[in-house]
Order: sequence, then C-alpha cells, then structure tokens
Amino acid sequence: QRNLVGSCKMVALCSYETTKLVRIHSVRLGSLKWTLNATVLVVVFVVSLVMLWNRKYQQFDQVVSSVTAKVKGVAHMQLPGEGAVIWDEADYSGFLQDKNSFFVVTNIIMTKNQKQGRCPEVPGRQCQHHSDCERGAWDQRSHGIQTGSCVKFDALARTCEVVGWCPVEAKNKPPRPALLASAEKFTVLIKNNIRFPAFNFIRRNILPEMTESYLRKCQHANDSLCPIFMLGDVVNRAGENFSTMAVEGGVIGIQIKWDCDLDHLTRRCLPAYSFRRLDQKESNKTLSPGFNFRFAKYKTVDGVEERTLYKAFGIRFDIMVFGQVTVVITCTLFFQEGQNYSQRKVESIPDKKEV
Repeated sequence: QRNLVGSCKMVALCSYETTKLVRIHSVRLGSLKWTLNATVLVVVFVVSLVMLWNRKYQQFDQVVSSVTAKVKGVAHMQLPGEGAVIWDEADYSGFLQDKNSFFVVTNIIMTKNQKQGRCPEVPGRQCQHHSDCERGAWDQRSHGIQTGSCVKFDALARTCEVVGWCPVEAKNKPPRPALLASAEKFTVLIKNNIRFPAFNFIRRNILPEMTESYLRKCQHANDSLCPIFMLGDVVNRAGENFSTMAVEGGVIGIQIKWDCDLDHLTRRCLPAYSFRRLDQKESNKTLSPGFNFRFAKYKTVDGVEERTLYKAFGIRFDIMVFGQVTVVITCTLFFQEGQNYSQRKVESIPDKKEV
C-alpha cells in the first residue's frame, strides 16, 4: 500500500497541464463574439469622449501670485511760477504704491505759499450777509471751517470766510498739454512670482535663462517675454493715446495670464501679457473723470510753516494675475472579455500507462 501511495505521488510530480483551445464553427457564437468586441470598443470610445469633454483626464490648480513694480525715468518740465525742474521716480512715482499697482504723475496743478489763516472760500456758494455763513460749518467741498463772516472774494463775488490753508486751492482745469507728457518714455520692470500649491510648483516671469545683460537691453515691445515695459507702449496697446490720457489721468489694467502644462512631454509655463483701460474715459459722460489726488511739500519761512499744494493727475497701472495649471492623470482601463463564447478543455495526459 505504501508503494502504491509513493507511486501515485511520483506520477503527480511527473504530470503537467495545458490549455486546449477548441475552435467552433458557429454563426451564432461568432456573431456573439464580435458583438461583444464591438460593445467593448463603443464603451471605450464613449468613456474617452466623456473624459475629454469634461476634462476628467486633467487635474487643475489656481495660481497664487505676488507682484512688484519698479519705474525708471527722468522728466524735464516747466512748472508755472517755478520754471524748469527735473523730476525723477521719487517725485512722480513715490505715491500710491498699492498692492499690485503703481502710479505715475503726468500733470499738476499747484497752489503755492499756503499758510494757516483766514481767507475767503472759492466761489461756489456765494453769500450776501454774515447770516448766510454758519460758524463752525463745513462740508465735502469746503477748504476750511467757516468763521461766520461773509467777505469779499473778488470784485464780483462774496463768499464765506474759512479758517484753513490760505489762499485756498482754485478750481482750475489741468494744463493742456500735460506737464509730464514725457512720462511716455518711462519704463517699468514688473516682477511676478507665482505658485501652484497643489503641485508645489514655483515660477517667476523673469525666466531662468534671462541674464542681467538681457534685462538691460530688452523691451516688451520687441520681445513678448521681456518683463520691462515702456509706459507709452502699454497705454497704446490698451487702445489709448498717452498724451490725451496724461491730461486728466486714468487707470490701465496690465493682465498677466499663466496657462501652464506640467506634463513631461509638453511641459510649458510662460506668461502672456495683455492691456486694457479700466476707467470711463469720456469727460462728458462721467463725473470726476480721470484719476487724481493731492499731496503737499512743506517748508518754514521766518518761523512760519508754509506749503505748496499739488493736485496730481496721473495714470494708475493695476496688475492682475490669472492662471491655472493642468496635469494629465494617467488612467488605465481594464476590460475583461467574457468567456461564455469560447470553450476550454483541460485534459491530464499521462506519460505512460500506469501499472
């Protein structure tokens, strides 16, 4: 009996199995096979089409950005009552440096030698008697606080006296042409750093291959990737005339769009710049057209503080960054063909006849 068991084990070790494929000539089964194959192909096509349509084969992330700007240029102009003066970037661009924007002065109205004291308000609300003026009153158009007296402004008008910086600012229109129309030739270096957090991808618009000598020579007008822009070119590409816009000022948008593809075969991530005007430009269609603000320069004369008031008109450039990154997701679809249309036969074939 032991010999019989051992003999069976040896026969099992010396045997092998193989698959036998039987080809059946049947119209019904053949049609079923090709119908299933066609169904699989249709399913693959529909799934692929839906993925392409809904872009499910890609993963997206929105950009996180920071922007700085540095303006360069020197202007020579004739200021009324001052003569020829030279302004550099500290004079015309040292104001209103908000986040993601910069400002350049292009025109000026000056009120010189103002001192603290009493003086007539500018004509607007005229008065005839002291009772027309309320002591301590002021409003948004006032240049000071009323004293309660009605005084002579000029030969034709009487206005309420105010306490404030005198003489008060006159209601004059900005000079034409603009005093700093030469700002058209100023340049600005825009530095933009971006990050896509989901992929820990960081980039800047000053590309790795850009050298210091390249940045000293390049202009965006001649090189679409150069981050140095001439202000006149920016305004012109926004569809505006710099000399006309410089009179009352305005707001220009600089848009930086990053459309990045981080796939290894088609890897690209470069900025694209576009420009447009953001404010209403027609003076006859909007109240308070353009863009302006006031600042003052102070000095002391014979122990008395004086100031020169500047009403500065200029162009504010708002830098807006948009972008997204896409990465293709590698997908593998497994389809298993049914086995109900084929038949497999497995046989155990001995080497020799058992004794």
